[in-house]
Amino acid sequence: MKSAHMYKKEFMEYLQIEKNASPLTIQHYGRDIDEFIEFMNSESITLLDCDYPDIRVFLSRQHEARFSRRSVSRKISSLRSFFRFLEREESVKYNPFLNVSLPREDVPIPEFFYEEELDQLFTISDLTTPLGQRNQALIELMYGTGIRVSECVKMEVGDLDFSLDTALVQGKGRKERYVPFGQFAGKALKSYIEEGRNELASKKQEDTKRLFLNAKGGPLTEDGVRLVLKKMVKDASLTVNIHPHKLRHSFATHLLNEGADLRSVQELLGHEHLSSTQIYTHVTKDRLRNVYMNSHPRANKR
Repeated sequence: MKSAHMYKKEFMEYLQIEKNASPLTIQHYGRDIDEFIEFMNSESITLLDCDYPDIRVFLSRQHEARFSRRSVSRKISSLRSFFRFLEREESVKYNPFLNVSLPREDVPIPEFFYEEELDQLFTISDLTTPLGQRNQALIELMYGTGIRVSECVKMEVGDLDFSLDTALVQGKGRKERYVPFGQFAGKALKSYIEEGRNELASKKQEDTKRLFLNAKGGPLTEDGVRLVLKKMVKDASLTVNIHPHKLRHSFATHLLNEGADLRSVQELLGHEHLSSTQIYTHVTKDRLRNVYMNSHPRANKR
């Protein structure tokens, strides 16, 4: 009889070859399955005799360990897919995760920058240096398009079309989409490509097509982007938290605040489901108050 890890290996190959899943998705599935295999070993059960009561014990352990609802939901989804694969291959009789409901998630309101804060970030880079030009192009592109940090670091110079002011984005699940960028991002990108990027690229013998390079001429990583943004916030003397997704949140929030429709924002962000975009329908307290004061017939208009 095959071991649980052998079944896991077959499932990983299925995800890669048949489902064309991204390496990160495969990594997450693998981690969740490994955790469940470890649980089964501790309870002396196998994939073949795993049943709903065992699932309840597993979920109670998750609760005791204080995992977030989001993490538990992901694990249930991963294991449900794993057992669905095993059932299809006739390796198990049925899927014990089939009727396990996902815990209701607490959806936090996304953090975003106010426009005044962004103005400070846009003026902090030293545009006479290669890294300053890169940083300016980086933040203008991320805020100007709302792309994910993973999409940003994978972007190549050839993905930019300056005649149409659009960028080709390699999104989640290897889905491609085109996003427009404005004049500020276009100007910053051109300056960086024509000057700063060439100087950075000359520091490394191997040529790379990646758009954003680090100080040594290699491709800029996601962690590198986080460090760049953290330093920019510090240099701008802003007392706010910073992470790359905050620029994406700001992009969506500002578009909706200015009247953009939800479907268009969904397409720009590359969301598969509209529900993912609806978390951005919050508005700032100031704007909410202004709408009320300017629109309600019984508001105090003086």
